[in-house]
Formats: sequence, structure tokens, C-alpha cells
Amino acid sequence: MRDILHLLVRFIPPYKWKVVLNFLFNLLSTVLSLFSFATIVPMLQLLFGISEQQAVYTPLTEGMALQQTIDALKGNVYFYLQQMMDTRGAGWVLFLLGTFLVGMTFLKCLTAWLANFYMVPIRTGVLRDLRVMLFNKVVSLPIGFFTEEKKGDVMSRMTNDVNEVEASIMSTLDILFKDPLMIVVYLATLFFISWQLTLFVLILLPIVGLLIGRIGRSLKRTSTVGQEQTADLLTQIEETLGGLRVVKAFNAEDKLRTRFARAANLTRRTFNRINRRYYLAHPVSEFLGTVMIAVLLWYGGGLIIGDNSTIDAATFIYYLVIFYSIINPFKDLSKATYGIRRGMASLERIDRILNTESNIVEPVRPLSLSTFEKEIRYEDVSFAYRADRPVLQHIQLTIERGKMVALVGQSGSGKTTLADLLPRFYDTTAGRITIDGNDIREVRTYDLRALMGNVNQDAILFNDTFFNNITFGVDTSRPAPGGVTWQQAVEQAARIANAHDFIMATPDGYNTVVGDRGSRLSGGQRQRISIARAILKNPPILILDEATSALDTESEQLVQEALEHLMHDRTTIVVAHRLSTIRNADLICVLHEGQIVEQGKHDELLALGGYYKKLVDMQNGQ
Repeated sequence: MRDILHLLVRFIPPYKWKVVLNFLFNLLSTVLSLFSFATIVPMLQLLFGISEQQAVYTPLTEGMALQQTIDALKGNVYFYLQQMMDTRGAGWVLFLLGTFLVGMTFLKCLTAWLANFYMVPIRTGVLRDLRVMLFNKVVSLPIGFFTEEKKGDVMSRMTNDVNEVEASIMSTLDILFKDPLMIVVYLATLFFISWQLTLFVLILLPIVGLLIGRIGRSLKRTSTVGQEQTADLLTQIEETLGGLRVVKAFNAEDKLRTRFARAANLTRRTFNRINRRYYLAHPVSEFLGTVMIAVLLWYGGGLIIGDNSTIDAATFIYYLVIFYSIINPFKDLSKATYGIRRGMASLERIDRILNTESNIVEPVRPLSLSTFEKEIRYEDVSFAYRADRPVLQHIQLTIERGKMVALVGQSGSGKTTLADLLPRFYDTTAGRITIDGNDIREVRTYDLRALMGNVNQDAILFNDTFFNNITFGVDTSRPAPGGVTWQQAVEQAARIANAHDFIMATPDGYNTVVGDRGSRLSGGQRQRISIARAILKNPPILILDEATSALDTESEQLVQEALEHLMHDRTTIVVAHRLSTIRNADLICVLHEGQIVEQGKHDELLALGGYYKKLVDMQNGQ
């Protein structure tokens, strides 16, 4: 029950009016079903002679008690039916009762459909809200979160777990809003018909509920294990697709097949246990419901046979019809309980992402920073992914506006991390970074990153057109700068990036889709598209992270030429692997074990004969 209340309080408030309408129509449907069942009693009593008692007309007067009023109404209905039988015959009464039954059933079905009509937007709306909340949270989380979490596990929570919530929880919302209401109304009616029989029923119901509850007690825990194993499967799939070239190069197909088959079999066994227990709910509740009917027939029949019975045979049959109508809602409710336990396991996995606190905290009163005028300063900056493993230590660095600063060093020396601290992909562990004297932690990350453009070693493109990939970093709903159209601006950026010619050689030009991660393009072409994207954004600060290290000589020349156009009159931070590309840098910083050990221009550093000269000699084969 606590899980159900938590679910309702958390997701239902935006749809409260639809919930009210759903409740009202469910209530009408339930009441109308009672009226339709009520035709059974007069049919049995009057048409088949079960009751030989002559009905008497009783006038309704003020001051009558509720029970007296109900008895008078019931007696008056019997009186009029007997009058009709005497004047028009049993066939006419049968036709009249049948018409009443059809009319009540039509109204009952109509109100039931209207209840479901208003339930549909609640289910789909809650599911949409959950998906949007999860996606927005994933997009807002810092990059550091994804270095610790398995990508396949995150994907599993965004797909399999959300689908499990839909199947196991959302599909039970209509049951939760309908079945408890039906059970309450039907039980109240049963109390009114015979409180002795109903007390007997209420003694049996908790026993049945206890038996059903014991079956599904461990379902939630097992479902959590199943979702985690599914996440492992997705992780293996993602890693295999991403590293398929390596898999084939090392003839590792059989090894991966064995590993995946082992994980798939483990997941299968887990879900066998989950589904077998889940499907046990319906037959168990049906069997126990039948047992209750049999016991009720025995007990109720004994009351009727006895001399002091408060219920006649026809009313007892009506009682049984209503009681049997409780069994289906009760079974559905027990099945919904299983579904909620199963779905809450998935919801808990989703909440691990939704409740994750970002360590990149937005300032309460952000400083205004829309331009870059003077300098960037790293002031005694230190950083560590883990407390016991520092990556950067006591970095002192000043980058003047319009200058090109190169970061070089061996792998693992902290070059990329140093560059990633500027757009606040991570926050410094100690010290601070300022732009024009403003601590970047006091500036909105959106405003901060709006000043920067990135070109990385792995050119990340989306499965979209050339045009949309190049305009990815700008708002095309606004007019393009310079009084041109966005198409003209994109073509101009592509020409500067040496990309226009190969784009126009494709079937649809700028409307050609580049494929998954740009798979239809070569490495040099992908890199030039990412450069065109940075050119179109026109940022004052540019970060180049080994933008040419993975390219062949011809592609590198084309990309390097495009980069020179891009870097013109911009402040540029270059993470360099090929030292030949940064000979003309205004400042070269040599990093070693997280510290800047040398600074200067190319010739100055060579003259020192230190770390930088060793790096140059190693690349030149000396």
C-alpha cells in the first residue's frame, strides 16, 4: 500500500481532474451494474413463483426511516409488476424487465468506457513524464557520472526499466482506480442484503489475501536482479558493437558468443522465476475464490433452510451474483499488487539516476558573462577523480585573449583533463579558474559554454543531415548573423572547413544523412564537419583536443588548414599529440604527472633540453 500511495502522490497530481472524472464514471458504472443485477430478484420471485407472498402498495410519507423507505420502494415495484402480470401477462413483464436490464447494461458499459477514456491520458501522460524526466536528468548529469556508470546499464534503465514501469505499474493504475471502488460498493451492498453472510465473508477474505501475499513477497527483489542482468546484456551488446573491428581482428567472436550466451542463460533463468511467480497470482486467486463460493453456498444455504433466515432464495442468488462480481476485481487487484512489486523494482533503478546529485552546481546569483575580453587564468588548480589519485596538481597558467596555447605531454599527464576543466565538465578540487577575473563557478554553465567551441579527436556526429549537424550548436529559429540565410551561413562555414566539396558530391547535398555517428564518412570528413560546426558557432574560445591525431597525412593537411582558418583571431587551447602541429603556438605547456614542468615557445623549450625536447626527439625517431 505504501508503494501505491507513493506512486499516486508522485505522478498523479498533474492529472487530478481526469482522476476525478475517472472515479465518478467508475462509481456510476458500479452502481448501474447493481441495478442491472437487481432484475434477477423480481424475475425469479414473480415469473417463476419462488415467492407466493402478495406485494402490497405502501405510500411514501415524510419521517419514514431509510430502511422503511427502501422496503416501501421495493414493495411498490413488486406491486406494480404483479399488477402488470395480472393485466398484461408474464410475457409483458419479462419484456419490461429485459428492456430495463438492457438499458442499465448499456449505461453501465457507457460509463465504464468513459472511465477508461479518462484513464488513457493519465497512463500515457505519466509514462511520458517519466521518460522526459529521465532523459532530462541524463542530459544534465556531469560527464564524470558516465565515467563511473556502465553505458549499457544507463541505457537499460532508460529503455527496459521504463517499459517495465509501463507494463507493470501504468497498466495497473486503471485497476487501482476501479477495483477498490467496486469492492467497497459491492461489500456495502452485501452488508445491506445480509450482514450475517457478509461478516462470514470478511472472515474469509483476509485469509485469502494472506495466502496470495505470501506468494509474491520476494518478487520485487528478484525483479531487481533481473533488470540488473538485463543491463549487463545491454552493456555487452554496446561494447561489442563499439569494438567490432577489434573483435574481428583478434578472432574473438567465439569468446564473445560464449560470454553473451552465459549471461543470456542467467537472465533467462531469473525471468523464469519472476514470470512463473507472477502468473501464479491469477490461478491461485481464482481457486481460492471458488473455495469461498463453495463455503458461502454451504453457509448461506444453511441460513435459508433454517427457520430464522433473514434472506429468501431469490435474494440469496442476487447476493451470490454480487459476491461473484467481487471476485474478478479482487483477483485483478491481487495481480496488480504483483505488478506493482515488479514495477517498483524498475522504478527504484530509475530513481537511482533521477536522485543523483550533480557535482556541477549552478550559482544561486550567477555573474553575467557574455563576452571574453582579456584572459583565462588557472590559479593553483588541482583536480582528482578520486581523492587518493590526483590528476592535476598546483596548475598556474594564464591564457591571453587571441593567443594559442598548446598542452603537450605523455599519455596520462592530464592534458585533456586540464582542458575539460574550463567548460566545467568537471570542477576543480582546489584552486579556481577565472575568465576576465570571474570565477567560472559563479557563471551559469550555459553562458560559460556559449563562449567556447570544441573539436575533439573523436568527431561526434549525429544520425542526421549535414545541415543539422553543422547547425547543432546554434539556434536556427533566430536570424543568421551577417544578414544571410542559415543555408548560406552553413555553406560558408563548410567552405572554410574544406567540407563543401565532398558534401555537394553526396546525393542530397546538405540534406544527406551522415549515418550513425557519421559512419558514411571518412575520419577526415567527420572531423571537417565538426570544424564547420565550430566555425558556425563562432566562439571566442576554442578547445582542440588532438583534432588531427587519428588522421592520415592527406586528411591531416586538409583538417589542419581548416583549423588554421578556425583559430584565426581566437583564443585557442590545443591538446596536441603531434608536436609538428603546434610549432607556432604562442605558448607551449609541457605536463608531466599532473604538473606543468615547462612553459615557453617551441624554440625556447628545445633550447632547455628538457621534457619537451625528449618528446620532439621521440617523435622524430632520434
